[in-house]
Amino acid sequence: MLNTETTGAIGLAALEARLRQDIEWLALPGKSWTPKVERDGAPVIDVAIIGGGQAGMAASVALTHLGIPNVIYDQSPKDFEGPWATTARMETLRSPKTLTGPALGFSTLTFRAWFEAQFGLAAWDALDKIPRLQWMDYLRWFRRVMDLDVRNEHRVLAVLPRADGVVELKLQSPQGESAVLARRVVLATGRDGLGGAYLPPLVEQLPRDRWAHSSDVYDYAQLKGKRVGVVGGGSSAMDSAATALEQGAARVDLLIRRKELPRINKGKGSGSPGLVNGHQHLPDAWKWRIRHYVNLQQVPPPSGSTRRVSRFSNARFLLGTAIDSVAVKDDGALLLQTNRGPLELDFLFFSTGFQVNWGARPEFAAIAPHILAWGDRYTPPAGEEDAELRDMPYLGPVFEFQQKTPGALPGLERVHCFCYPATASHGTVSGDIPAISDGAYRLAQGIASLMYGEDVEYHYRNIEAYEEPELAGDEWTPSPWELPEQPR
Repeated sequence: MLNTETTGAIGLAALEARLRQDIEWLALPGKSWTPKVERDGAPVIDVAIIGGGQAGMAASVALTHLGIPNVIYDQSPKDFEGPWATTARMETLRSPKTLTGPALGFSTLTFRAWFEAQFGLAAWDALDKIPRLQWMDYLRWFRRVMDLDVRNEHRVLAVLPRADGVVELKLQSPQGESAVLARRVVLATGRDGLGGAYLPPLVEQLPRDRWAHSSDVYDYAQLKGKRVGVVGGGSSAMDSAATALEQGAARVDLLIRRKELPRINKGKGSGSPGLVNGHQHLPDAWKWRIRHYVNLQQVPPPSGSTRRVSRFSNARFLLGTAIDSVAVKDDGALLLQTNRGPLELDFLFFSTGFQVNWGARPEFAAIAPHILAWGDRYTPPAGEEDAELRDMPYLGPVFEFQQKTPGALPGLERVHCFCYPATASHGTVSGDIPAISDGAYRLAQGIASLMYGEDVEYHYRNIEAYEEPELAGDEWTPSPWELPEQPR
């Protein structure tokens, strides 16, 4: 049992009491102010959020604080939302432990408060980076104390905007198929939110059981005694390589095109309140220039993740190595032809990032052809072409999709993209830990504004009908016009 006298830890119960007091003193959550809406006798949710990870939860809390009811739908089992306890393989987060993440301005809702309440200040001071699974435990606590309405094991089959002011969601759950209607839908679907893993064409030359993407669910214990290749030099490549080594791989080769690993995280250098609040207002040329430069420089893997691989003598960093082709030998081995010569492997990981790929997301089939992309709107100068940015949606000020051909899909603007592909339009405020609270409040405040405008006649009638008196009428006595004479 935790000894609070020696650690100074107050315990989670005490922290939760402080959090409840903070919320009460700020008169939160806000009182619901939106009208009840029905379509064909069916109730309409104000906001449906797809995705129950940190972005979806932050968005839910921000909306609730503004008095807007919402429901989260997530396909994962309870407590396994997001990648942290499933496909992520880093030992610790790369973000500094002091970042407040989805705390939305509440000191008592931060990871630090949660950690210190259990382990004390000395343990906090001794902590370097946040362990990955401990971050997941914190998010589970966040969901519980904020009492979020999360419907787990609900997979979205279709997103269908309608012209009558609602979006229909087709859902699959353990209870079967169902449909819900919502005035607004928020896609908080993570890093691969509008597509999936990017895979190079040479994948087509490989049997499916001989390769995986680093984001796949995969049992690394199968790699014991195997020769493993990892394509890529970023953080996920290091995590996959280290996990394979720790599970007993005979050898792991990191196949890295660059002759040197990037050493400076330019994205970290761009982070400031100015970017968080100003990126969305920049001209398109500057938005593109900034994001393209960060993409071009690439984000280096964390030092700790790289050293985790280097600890093994059977790990090789093959810099300046490009794969030309791959074939399967008669004995089942993979034979890679590279610019540096042939290489035999038993299994290959692709740590090649993610892409917007509507074909990989059948649930978005109805909206995909109509979404305005950056490539439809902006042509970069020669030398600044960027396929990742080109394919990202060109969003409005509230993260809303816009129609490629106005009028072709009424209601599309009721779907809001609050996941990584919003980066080109809004900056890094819709998924990464540093500015997720800023993004959540921007989204919630924007939705509140849009909903108020749609219902302005309803709200005006409420103003007219409001009759709660503040004066009873007996607080004063009318005075005569003529002042009485004062004695001289």
